[in-house]
Amino acid sequence: MTVKFTKREAAMAEPITAGLLVRIEALPGRENDVEDFLRHGLALVEDEPNTVRWFALRFGPTSFGIFDAFPDDSGRQAHLSGKVAEGLTENTGTLFSQPTIEPADVLAEKPPI
Repeated sequence: MTVKFTKREAAMAEPITAGLLVRIEALPGRENDVEDFLRHGLALVEDEPNTVRWFALRFGPTSFGIFDAFPDDSGRQAHLSGKVAEGLTENTGTLFSQPTIEPADVLAEKPPI
């Protein structure tokens, strides 16, 4: 019996070694707009085959973030030139202050089932 995986299932099963942690602080009164921006970001990364994990996060009333992961550094670098990165640049000073973007090496993971 041959098991066929969808493109998404295959990407989820791929081990990751590289990540990014982005921290975003909403400007006063723009919290809902930042949340909407992040929710919309999911659709943008769907077209990035090497962005195999992507999470939009809320840490508190005005603090948000993104964690994304890639099979390797080339996937991370491609993502840094993608549409979400463009959106971060375009909305800095309008929706949020300058984001901090921290590269991370993934040491261990529990892959999705």
